[in-house]
Amino acid sequence: MRSFDIKKPEEQLRIKLKEKVDNLTKPKGSLGMLEELAIRVGMIQQTLSPSLRKPHNVLFAADHGIIDEGVSVSPKSVTHEQLKHFSIGGAGINFLCDQHGFRLVLVDAGVDADVDYSNGIINRKIGFGTRNFLHQAAMSVKEFESCIEAGAKIVEEISESGCKVISFGEMGSGNTSSSAIWMHLLSNVALKDCVGAGAGLDTKGIERKLDVLQKALDNYSGSASLLEKIAWYGGYEMVMAVGGMLEAAEKKMVILVDGFIMTACMLVASYLNPNVMDYAIFSHVGDESGHKRLLDFMNVKPILNLGLRLGEGTGAVCAYPIVESAVRMINEMDSFQKGEVTKYFE
Repeated sequence: MRSFDIKKPEEQLRIKLKEKVDNLTKPKGSLGMLEELAIRVGMIQQTLSPSLRKPHNVLFAADHGIIDEGVSVSPKSVTHEQLKHFSIGGAGINFLCDQHGFRLVLVDAGVDADVDYSNGIINRKIGFGTRNFLHQAAMSVKEFESCIEAGAKIVEEISESGCKVISFGEMGSGNTSSSAIWMHLLSNVALKDCVGAGAGLDTKGIERKLDVLQKALDNYSGSASLLEKIAWYGGYEMVMAVGGMLEAAEKKMVILVDGFIMTACMLVASYLNPNVMDYAIFSHVGDESGHKRLLDFMNVKPILNLGLRLGEGTGAVCAYPIVESAVRMINEMDSFQKGEVTKYFE
C-alpha cells in the first residue's frame, strides 16, 4: 500500500509561537481556544505567521451493502440523489461553502448508480457500492488500497492549486455502521456505545442496528490482520477520505475534521500513520452518540458543540471562521512593544 512521508512538526517552534501569542496586547490566555488554534496552525505550517489559503471541502460519496439489513432510515437511492443535489447547489454543504469561501469538490467513490459527471462530479468509482459485510467483506484489501490511492491523488491535485486548509465530507447511507465498527475495533469501546441513530433511527431501529453489527462481527471469517478487518467493514468513500487525510498531512495542510464518520476516518488514518494527528483540528462534537466517546478516546478537543449530525463536511466548514480568527489574532494583533502598551505580567 502507498506509504506517506508525514513529518512531525519541529517542536522547537512551539516555544516561539507561545511567546508571540503571550506577548499580544491581552491578558495571557484570555483568548482561550483561539490561542491554542493559532499555535496549532503555526506548528502545522512551521511558521510564526501562518496563513489559510484556498480552503477546499472534498465530499466523497458511496453506497454500503449493509444498508440491505435495515440499519438506516435513509434508502440507498438518497446517496445518488444528494450527490446530484450537491452538484447543482441548494444542499447544506453548498450554502456553507459559499458563505465561507470553500471550493466544494464532489467525488463518486462508489455510488450504486450511473452518475452524470457533466456537473463537475469526479469519477473515482471503485464499484457500485460495497458488499454486505454481514455476509462477506465489504471490500477487499486491494480495493482498500485503491481507495487510499484515489483519495490521496485528489488531495495531491488540490494541493497544487495552493490550498493550505482542507476538510472532508461524506455521503453514504449506512456509513455510521461502518464508522461504529471501526471505532469499536480500534478503541475497544463496547460496540453498543459506538452505535447511534445515524440518519434518524428510533430506539427499536438502533437496537436492530446493534444486533446486525454484532452479528457481522461474529460472522467475520477473514484473517487476524487489523488492516483486513478495517477493509472488511469499511466504505469506499470513507477509505478515500483516509487517503486524502494522509496526503493532506504529507503536504502540511491544516485538516479540519468533521463529525463522527470523519473522526472515525481520522482514527483509521492515525492507525496507518500516527503523525497525521499533528495536522488535524477537530471541528465539532456532534449528536451521533459515539462521537463524544471517540473524541475522548483520541484525547482531542473539538471547537464547536452545535448538535450537528448532517455530515457532508458541514461541521468542519462551520468551524473554519474560528480557525480564521485564530490566525488573524496571531498575525494582526499588536505586541505590547509595538502597541506601546505596558506589559503587566510575566
